[in-house]
Amino acid sequence: MKRFLKIDKKIDSFKKTINVEGDKSLSIRWVLLSLLSEKKSVAHNLLMSEDVISALNCVKALGAKVKFYKNKCEIIGKGMNINIQNKLTLNAGNSGTLGRLILGVLINTNKKVKIIGDKSLSKRDFSRVTRPLKKFGAKFNTKKNLPVEIVGTKSPRSIYYTENRGSAQCKSAVMLAALKSEGTTIIKAKKSRDHTELMFKFLKIPISIKKSNYKYDFIKVKGVKKIGPLKYKIPGDISSCAFFIVLTILSKNSELLLKNININPSRVGVVKILKLMGAKIKLLNIRFYRGEKIADIFVKSSRNLTAINCPTKYNSNAIDEFLVIFLIAAKSKGISNFKNLAELNQKESPRLKWASKILNSMGVKNVTTNNSIKIYGNPNLVVKKNIIIQNFSKDHRVFMMSVIAALTFGGKWKINDLDSINTSFPKFLNILNKLSPKI
Repeated sequence: MKRFLKIDKKIDSFKKTINVEGDKSLSIRWVLLSLLSEKKSVAHNLLMSEDVISALNCVKALGAKVKFYKNKCEIIGKGMNINIQNKLTLNAGNSGTLGRLILGVLINTNKKVKIIGDKSLSKRDFSRVTRPLKKFGAKFNTKKNLPVEIVGTKSPRSIYYTENRGSAQCKSAVMLAALKSEGTTIIKAKKSRDHTELMFKFLKIPISIKKSNYKYDFIKVKGVKKIGPLKYKIPGDISSCAFFIVLTILSKNSELLLKNININPSRVGVVKILKLMGAKIKLLNIRFYRGEKIADIFVKSSRNLTAINCPTKYNSNAIDEFLVIFLIAAKSKGISNFKNLAELNQKESPRLKWASKILNSMGVKNVTTNNSIKIYGNPNLVVKKNIIIQNFSKDHRVFMMSVIAALTFGGKWKINDLDSINTSFPKFLNILNKLSPKI
C-alpha cells in the first residue's frame, strides 16, 4: 500500500534552531574512498539515507568491512586493487552519484561487475560516464542505461578528458579511475562541485587544480599505489537545508538557525539566488573543515520578494535546489526567468516538467520548455484548491517541494509516495514536526 501525506493547514510561525543530516555527496564519496584505503576510515554524522546505505552495501559486496557505532561508521577497505572471485552484481538503488562514481572505482576490477538500479535510475544516461572510462582500457556493454557491465583492465592508462556538462559525477568518476592509472590524467572540466578534489587534497593524493576565470578548470591526477584512511565529521547538507530555508522565507514571523552546514562555493548557489530575490539570509560562524567551507545559516521571513532573471552561472551550483527556488519565484513580484536547465530533466524525474505541473496546480502561470521556465509571480497568492501529487517516479525532491508548497501557500494536498524521502532525507518530516507539531 502506498503511503501518503495529507496537509490542509499552513504552518504556524516558528523560531527554532535545527541540525540536518550529513551531506549526501560527501557521505557517498567518503564510503567509496574508504573502500580504496586498507586502513580504518571513520565518519561521524554519516547520512543514513537509502542512497548511502546502497553505497555501504556495494563496498561490503566488494570486500570492505563496515561497522556502526552509536554516532559513527567505520570502514576497513580493500585497497586500490579490488579482486573478486566471481561475477558480481551491485545495486546502486536510486543514486546517480553512486552508480556513476563506482564505475571509476571498478576501472581495474578483475571480474565482470554489473551495476543495476531502481526504475528511475535505470532511465538515466550512463554513457556520459562509460565513454571516458573506456579510454582507460575498461570494457563496457554498449547500453546507454542500466544495467551496465564493466570488465576492468589490469593496467589503466592515463587519459585526457573534457567534461562539458558541468557534471561533478562524471568528473569524479574519471578522477577515481585516474587514481589507479599509470601516469597523470588531465581533466578539462566545466565548473561544478569540487568535493572529490577537496577529499583528494586532504588525503594528500597528488592532484593539481588550475582554476580559471573562464568556465573550465584544469585538473591533473597522478595514479597512486595506496591512499590513507579518511576520518571525517560530515557537515549538514545544504540541499536538505534549502527546503527549510524556503519554508522560513515564505512563512509569517518566523526565524530559523541551521547549524554546521556545508557552504562549499560550488553548492551555495541557492543562497546567492534567494538573496538576489530579497530573501533575508545570513551566513554566520564561517570556518573551514577538511577544505570544505562550513557555516551556520540564519533565515527570516521575507516580504517584498522580487522576480529574477537568474544568472546561468549559478545553475550548476543550485541544480538540486531549483524546485524550491521556483516556489520563491511564485511568491515574488514580477516575472522570473530560469534558463539552460535541461540537466534538471536528467534527474530522478523530469524535474522541470514536474515544477511546471505543481505550479499549474497551484494557479501559478508559467511557460516551460525543455530547458527553461518563466514564472509569473503573485505576492498575494493563496491556494484554496484540492491538489493531488502522484506518479512522480518517487522523486524525493518533488515530494519535499510539494510539502513546502502546501505548508506555505495553503490548500488541501495529498502527496503520495511518502517513502520517497528515504532516498536522501529520512528525517525530513521529523524536523518539520519540531517546527510545527501539527504536521
